[in-house]
Order: sequence, then C-alpha cells, then structure tokens
Amino acid sequence: MRFTSTTWRALAALAVIAGVLALAFTQPAQLGLDLRGGTQIVFETQSTDRVEADAESTDRALEVIRGRVDALGVAEPSIARSGERRIIVELPGLQDPREAAETIGQTAQLSFHEVIQPVAPGQGAPEGQLVVPDEQGTRLLLGPVAVDGEGVSDAAATTVQQGLGEWVVNVDFAGPGRDGWNQLVAAACANTAGGQRVAIVLDDQIISSPAVQPSLCASGGGNSTQITGNFTQETAEDLSVLIKGGALPVPLELIEQRTVGATLGEAAIDASIEAAIIGIILTGLFIVLVYRVIGFLATLALASYALIAFGLLVGIGATLTLPGLAGFVLAIGLAIDANVLVFERAREEYTEHPDHGLAPALKTGFSKAWSAILDSNVTTLIAAALLFFLASGPVKGFGVTLSIGVIASMVSALVIARVLTEFAVKRSVLRSNPGVSGISRTGRIRQWLTESGPDLMRRSGTWLAITAAVAVVSIGGIVVRGLDLGVEFTGGRLLEYSTGSPVDVEVAREAVSDAGFPRAIVQESSSDGVTENITVRVEEISDDEAVAIEEAVGEVGDGSTKIRDELLTASLGQELRNKALIAFAIAISAQMLYLSFRFRWTYAVAAQVSMVSVVLTVVGIFAWWGKPIDGVFLAAVLSIIGLAVNDTIVIFDRIRERTAENVTRPLREVVNSAILQTIPRTINTGLGAIFILAALAVLGGDSLKDFAIALILGLSIGILSTIFTASALAIVLEERWPYDPEAQPEKAADPYAHIDDGRSDGAVI
Repeated sequence: MRFTSTTWRALAALAVIAGVLALAFTQPAQLGLDLRGGTQIVFETQSTDRVEADAESTDRALEVIRGRVDALGVAEPSIARSGERRIIVELPGLQDPREAAETIGQTAQLSFHEVIQPVAPGQGAPEGQLVVPDEQGTRLLLGPVAVDGEGVSDAAATTVQQGLGEWVVNVDFAGPGRDGWNQLVAAACANTAGGQRVAIVLDDQIISSPAVQPSLCASGGGNSTQITGNFTQETAEDLSVLIKGGALPVPLELIEQRTVGATLGEAAIDASIEAAIIGIILTGLFIVLVYRVIGFLATLALASYALIAFGLLVGIGATLTLPGLAGFVLAIGLAIDANVLVFERAREEYTEHPDHGLAPALKTGFSKAWSAILDSNVTTLIAAALLFFLASGPVKGFGVTLSIGVIASMVSALVIARVLTEFAVKRSVLRSNPGVSGISRTGRIRQWLTESGPDLMRRSGTWLAITAAVAVVSIGGIVVRGLDLGVEFTGGRLLEYSTGSPVDVEVAREAVSDAGFPRAIVQESSSDGVTENITVRVEEISDDEAVAIEEAVGEVGDGSTKIRDELLTASLGQELRNKALIAFAIAISAQMLYLSFRFRWTYAVAAQVSMVSVVLTVVGIFAWWGKPIDGVFLAAVLSIIGLAVNDTIVIFDRIRERTAENVTRPLREVVNSAILQTIPRTINTGLGAIFILAALAVLGGDSLKDFAIALILGLSIGILSTIFTASALAIVLEERWPYDPEAQPEKAADPYAHIDDGRSDGAVI
C-alpha cells in the first residue's frame, strides 16, 4: 500500500492530537506562584575574604537553604540555582514573607572565639582578631575563630530545668569541631584577663559571651555546650534552625521578593480562559464569514491549537505564569495568520487558473505561503528566546509559552488545517459548488485594490517624513513626561491590597503618609478587572515596614488583604534595565542578520527601521499617557518586535516574488502592487489578533490590560508602518543601491519550481 503525502499528514495529525490528549489528561499543569499564590525569594551569594561566590559555593548554600526551608514546614517548596550566584526559593501558600526571609536568608556565620580582654574606646584589633561589643555594649577583643558552623552537628531549643521558662539553645559538636571546642575551653580557662569567657558570634555580633564554668574547665570542654542570651521560645527556635541547618559558606543578599495572593491568580486564570474562549469564537466567526467552508475547518484546527499548546506545555514541564497566560492567549491570534496567508494565496491561484480546480489552488497556496510563514515565525521565536534568556521572574514564562504557541500554531495551520481543508475541497459537493468553498473568488475589496487601488508608493518621501515626525513626538513624550518605570527597572517595593470597604485614594494616601511613608505613590488599581484595590509603591523597605503600610490601609478600609507584594533591589532593577536594552539590541541584530540572509540588506534595514519606529511610537504613547513601563510591558515590546516584522516579511516576500516575475517593471509599481495584494491578508490577520487582545483588555486586570493595549497599538501601528515606512524606505534604499544580478555567483533558483501545474484536481505534493 502506497501512502500519499496527504495520508502521511493525516496520520501525523492524529498522532499529534492523540499525544497531546494523553499529556493533557495525565499530567497536571505547573502553575507559577503568581497564579497559585505564595512567596518567591531570590538571593544572590556574596564573596568573602575566605570564600569566592561561585557555582560551587552557591550550590553548597542552596543545600543549607533546603534544610532551613524544610524546617519551615512549607508544602511543596521549590529551590533552584539560577546562573552561578542566584538561588530562587518558591514557597507556595506563604503570604507573610518575614519569617521565611529572616530564617532562610540569615548568613548564620556562627563562630566561637576566646575573649582576649576588654578594650578601650578607639583601640583596634591586630590581624586575625576581632573587636565586637558584648551584650552590655562592652567592647571585647576576640581571638581567631576556634570553631565555626561546620563543626556543629546539631542544635535544639529547650528550656532550662528550674529556669522559670528560660530558653536556651543546646549545641553539639562533631569532627574537628570537638577538638576546636576543647582547645577553646582550655585557652579561655587559662585567660583571667579576658574573664575566662567564650564569645559566640553570629554574623559579627556577639549573641552570648558566658564565662566558662569551673566544672567545664575541669572536664576539658566535652562535645557540647549551651547558648544563653535572653531568648524567647521563638528566637531560640529560630537560632536552632539556623545552626542546625548549617552555616552558609557565603553570605546571601536578598535581591528580589514577590508575594502574590491566591485570589489574584484565580482571577487571572478565569480572565484568560474567558478571553481565549471569546477570542476564538469571534475569530472563528470572522474567519467563517470571510473564508466560508475552509474558514470553518480552519477554526476547528484553531481550536486544536489550544489543546496542542497545553499538551506541549505540560509535556516539557513548563511553569505557567501570569504573563505566560497572556502569551498563550496571544498565540491564538498568531495561529490564524498562517491560514490566512494560505487562503489568500489559494484565492489568487484559483482566480488565475479556475480551470485547474480547488485542490490544486489550495495546494499551491500552502506551498507559496510557506516561505512567509517560516520567516515570520522565526522572527517571533527570536523575540521569545530573548525573553527566556534575558528576562526574569514571571516574564520568562511568557517567552516559554509564546515559543510553544508558535510551534503549536504551525502544527495547527500547516498539518491539521491542511488535512481538513484538502479533504474538503476534493469532495464532489465543493467541486460542484466552488463558491461556498471560500477560495473561489478574491472578493470585492481585493478586486478594487487590484484594478484601481491607490498608488501608495508615489509619495514614499512624504511617508518617511511623517514617520520621522511621529518619532520626534514619541521622543518628546519620553523626554517631557518621562517613563514611569516599574519596580522591576528602578528597584523598590510594590504593594497591592484589597479592602473591606471602598477607600478613596486620597484617604489611603494620607494614611500611608501618616504611617511614615510621605513619598509613597498611592494609586487605585484592579488586578481582576472588577474590584478596585489600593497600590502603594515605595523605595526599598523592610517586611516590618510593609506590614505597617498594610495596617495603615486596613484602618481606613475596614481591613485589608495583601494581593501582591514585589520587592526588588536597585542593583537588580538596573540589571533588568540593562538586560531589556540588550534584548532589544540583540533582537534587532539577530533579525537583521536573518532578514539579510533571506532577502537583501536593504530590505533588512528597512524592516528594522520600521520595527524600531513602531516600538518607539508605543513607548511614546505610554509616556504621554502615563502608563507604567514594567516587566509585562517588556514582554509586550518584544512581542511587538515579532508582530511588526511579521507583517513586513509578508509584503517583502511578495515584493521578492513579483520582482522576479517583472524584472523590467519599475520598482515602485512592483512594491505598490505587492502592498495592494497583501492588504486583505493584513487586515484579516490583524482583526483576528485584535479580537483576542480586545477580549484580554476588557476582561483582564491592570497588568493584562496594559499588555493587551500595548499589543493592540503595536499591531495597528505596525500595519501602517509596514506599508508607509518599511516599504517606502526599501524603495529609497533599493533605488540608491539597486540589486545587481550580474554580481551574483549564479541565478537564484525558482522557489516554486517544485510545484506542478496542478491540472489534476486530485494532485498532491
């Protein structure tokens, strides 16, 4: 039995659907903390005089942290190293990060020293010694470290017998710690100038400096001791956890902390699901209206996209985040683009050769649309890859889901939709009634554009001047109004609370100011698109100060519930700003190289200038509007980069084809003809994506709404920029540096030479 290519595609489609169904129903999706609620803490290891902060020392620190997290009793914690020096700790369900940050992140550089003698004010210490005030403030000269945390085998908090509730910490020594402890006891017992005392130092602070008891001097030290020091039960247990967990080999600096309430994640999931359903329905109705039977079949394939994308997501164990949900929904709009390209090509082919039939026209449409589909998806994957490697936190998840979405959309459009549509156009009912197929006529708009459309490229210089003027206005917004950079890029703390009763923002602002934070930025917000919350943005503050703000908001709002809490250090904010600029530069360079390879450098430059103008315009609009520029906006910008270049590639692909067919025709006429021929595809694809984004803007909270608005602006401006900037600039560059076929080593092969003339209605490739 000989299988045709159509049969193989059908089998591949069935295999894909069966595989993703198995994954979807056997493996649960991994939700990020921003969707299921909890706390994420990011530490960065710091070098000391004794230890270098590298991958090895960070891994040792990670294991110590793992022991401390286990002692906290948090269910299903996640601890992982990121890069060489960062440790990411995720604690699901934990809403108060104070205990976790203090217990996990304390350096716990525990050491035992001999007290040499008290020292006078201003007196220093020789090398290897330390001057530290004791519990009463008396400055003591301490000897070198006799025992460190590595020599401690166990620690436990307990009460002293007959001590009226006095809490102490018992410490057991092991290995070299035992010898070091015995030597320390012997030295202290012989040193009357130091009061026969031993100092126990935690993070360069004396927590206890007891005199060695005569019985201990007589015994020589033994293998254990007892730390005293006005402990409560809580402080004694915290100290025992730190000591038992082990001393960190290197200090830790907390650089990022995020706490998200579970209700925010539930609202985001519901909003995204509703947006996806509404978007698919609206997009499906539109596609059916335009492309009839094959449009209906493409909508079925579009529905399978969601299943494929979800199956791939759980199959690779990816974590779904809030921006990732947005990327998942956005990719639905991208999924229909490939089908629109194919169907428009098929319409052209059928119009030119109606006697060949529907099946050859559709087959040729798939073949001729392939190069544009490939190029546009590669540029989107470049942007998604940059998000994954250069972004941090939940935004990284957007890069993952966008990449998965692109792959799933290609499978949906080029495999499943092709199987369904090729099967349909070979049925006798459609062969007898080609009008209901959706590809038998080009439509009145396309006919008008082809026969009497405007000469858009006659005034290419005017369009470029308008582009420059828009750029000046956009830069003016950035300079005059400035960019409202989020805490991701500036550092600081962002707190969001829901209140028991509605609170006027001025009342909340006054309450926060009275609590000691007069420079805090207090605004109204909505995380779920329904309820109005209070958002407070301040500089870097401690967890205790954050609790003070929460209490202040609760006093004027009949109680408050923390919805979101994000803390980033200024150094991390600067790093993320730099990464954003690097991502933008790399995206331009990578796409420039790819487009230069696929087209010519003149077209690559035109595409990149157009894309930069689109991004600059969106940023300028957000600046004039006063909208925040945060990590989610970064995800939107990198998506805009892919979307803007996608439209340009489609037109450039058509220009390349038409130029090869009309070598003697003036370039401006060829470019104008290519633009007019692709306008229906651009409009149809744009509307399909806008349906999705509009649903996300209406149903999502503030973050998803701004993300959707940025993409709607980028998509709309990108369509105009492709026509009036990219194409116009390509003409100017090509006229200044025309293509010289004689300079090429050999004539390029016809990319469609493999396509037969399709005179048999049942032909396959």
